[in-house]
Amino acid sequence: MNSGILLVDKPQGITSHDVVSRVRRAAGTKKVGHAGTLDPMATGLLVTGINSSTRLLTFLVGLDKTYEATIRLGVSTTSDDADGEVVERTDASAVDDPGILRGIEQLSGDIDQVPTTVSAIKVDGRRAYDLAREGTKVELKARPVTVSRFDLLARRDAMADGLPVVDLDVVVDCTSGTYIRALARDLGRGLGVGGHLTALRRTRIGPFDLRDAAVLDGLEVAPRLLPPADVARRLFDVLELTPEQTIDLGHGKKLRVDRPDSTAPIAAITPAGLLAGLVSVSHGVVRPIVNFPTDEVSS
Repeated sequence: MNSGILLVDKPQGITSHDVVSRVRRAAGTKKVGHAGTLDPMATGLLVTGINSSTRLLTFLVGLDKTYEATIRLGVSTTSDDADGEVVERTDASAVDDPGILRGIEQLSGDIDQVPTTVSAIKVDGRRAYDLAREGTKVELKARPVTVSRFDLLARRDAMADGLPVVDLDVVVDCTSGTYIRALARDLGRGLGVGGHLTALRRTRIGPFDLRDAAVLDGLEVAPRLLPPADVARRLFDVLELTPEQTIDLGHGKKLRVDRPDSTAPIAAITPAGLLAGLVSVSHGVVRPIVNFPTDEVSS
């Protein structure tokens, strides 16, 4: 086992960096990274890369994602989730299902979303959450995101600290950069009662599913590794190299191919089925984007 992509089911209460540290120990290498941070409160799919496969992670961050979540209406927090301090409580007993569905519809499709203040977004070179913790007022700009699915699965009426609240189980398909915490905040705000996220589980990143993820307890890395070529075939168009092309690409020589221009990455696969690199094509000439060592493969 030298290189590959490892899907991990992150447990609650630890950071994504904690997951990376544990994968490093299990894999016996320091070169481990991840694509797409999950907050400590969140659980679910975290994609990690080992050794040269960390070069693939850049191309995974922007993939669409699916989340299962629970939204509590009637309580607002500083972080828009259960880890923050409560700032307001409101009787949510008057919230009806038609109103909830209208609110969900307004937050679906192409929307402009103001990210959660307690986030990793940088403001003047500093993380927003660091500024917020210092008491600095942080104003983040709205940015376009797409929520392609926002479905209500269940509603539960409950009591919290003596006031009626409403818990909603939902599933969301969205583009990268969408804050599910912000959806909870904005849904509650639109209904006039406030809201925050009490549970979040990521179940999909692009073509990768939580059902294929490994748990951290007793983790054995090698049997769970996805070879970089297999991952690249799921994500990109493929250029099947000849033996001669494999050698020339490795030596940095110019390759000419009969295929349309493409600035999007193309996976260059060797006759042995290994990922030689990601390339683009311009005027019939193959141009390297990133190379991969074909002598470093998962076994």
